[in-house]
Parts: sequence; structure tokens; C-alpha cells
Amino acid sequence: MSDLILIVDDEHDLVHTLAYNLEREGLQTRMAFTAQEGLDGARLDPLPDVILLDLMLPDFPGTEVCKRLKADDRTKDIPVIVLSARTDEIDRVVAFEIGADDYVMKPFSVRELLLRLRGILRHRPASDPAMDGEVHIGQLRISATSHRVWVHDKQVDLTPLEFKMLLALAQTRGRAWTRDKLLQDVWGGLNVTSRTIDTHVRRLREKLGSGGDYIQTVRGVGYRFAADEPGS
Repeated sequence: MSDLILIVDDEHDLVHTLAYNLEREGLQTRMAFTAQEGLDGARLDPLPDVILLDLMLPDFPGTEVCKRLKADDRTKDIPVIVLSARTDEIDRVVAFEIGADDYVMKPFSVRELLLRLRGILRHRPASDPAMDGEVHIGQLRISATSHRVWVHDKQVDLTPLEFKMLLALAQTRGRAWTRDKLLQDVWGGLNVTSRTIDTHVRRLREKLGSGGDYIQTVRGVGYRFAADEPGS
């Protein structure tokens, strides 16, 4: 069966145009025009493989939709691509903080959206055998399949972006990552400043507590995950 895409946007012409073009590419679509319809559509069987979500919806914001989806065990692993006319960096950062997997600014070309969509579908964690299993490093335990992290056996709640950054660093421990490399591989080339990346690393360290000592700053370069136990 082909992948199912849920489109949530109150612009009816846009939704129907997207549905037409996605179906021409062999994808299935489901349409919703309000935030509540989007939540309902995300929980219907079969579950969508990707959700295209507008931020400006008539009943309540798309950010709230995304929060609710990521808080629900049934829908939390469905990738979300935000569609928005908002161009400020803070809007993009907030979208990623609440769990969005990509951010496409309006107006956009259907071809660009298809490329982003195909990229998400190709890199779904469940279909990537290289990301299976758990990573155990000292006091840290990271489950790539369930997207969960523990420090001293206490679970730590991370955003999808924070988790992706931690896993990338941990799986390449000892290797220095430049900010540009993190931006490309973890953030998907999102147009944000290096200062924003530094802010996310700081928040990640704070959430990990003592486990945050594993993430080391490489002066003039970026960051790396400690090759040895911190303080050894």
C-alpha cells in the first residue's frame, strides 16, 4: 500500500491542489481543514505516514495540534512537516521545539515539498536498520527505536530535535561535529544561526543533568561526544 499523507490546512484550494499532485506521485491523501479535523484525521486507521500541518488554523493553532499529536502514544511517531507563511527564525525554532520534523515556508513549489516529503519517508526511524537498538554509554542509555533517553535509569524528556542531536553525537563519540555539519545532518539545513544551535545544545545539556557532561565543546569548531568517561 502506498504511503498516506494527511494535509491539514484551511486553504481549500491549496489542500485540493496538494492532494491532486501527491496522488499523481502515487501517494494516498487525507484532507482536514481545521485543527480538530486534523487531530481526528491523524488518529484514524490507517494512521498517516506523514502530516502536512499549517500553523494558522481557524479553531486553534497548528502548534497546539503538533503538541497534542506528540503527546499521544498513538500519533507521537508520525512525522510532521509544518507549512507556514511565517518567516521569522523564532517561528521555525518553535516548530522544531514542539516536535516538527521539517518546516516549509509558503509560498512553496510542489516539487520542493515532494522532495522534503520523500526525504522524511526515506528516513523514518522504523525503516532504518542502522538506527535500531540501544546505545549504552556510562550513565546514559539511548533507545533509537523508541526515541527515549535515560540518565541513571531515570527517563529524560527531550524534543525530537534534541533527541536526534544527542543520538548523532553519541553514535560518533570522539568525533568533532562542526556547527555547519550539525545544521545539515541534524537540522536538515534549516536556515538558523549558529547561536540557535548553541542554545539547543545548552538546553540539551541542562535536561541531561550530569549526563550533559558527555557533550563537549570543541573550541572554534563545534561539539563532540566524549570518547572517555567525563573527568577520567
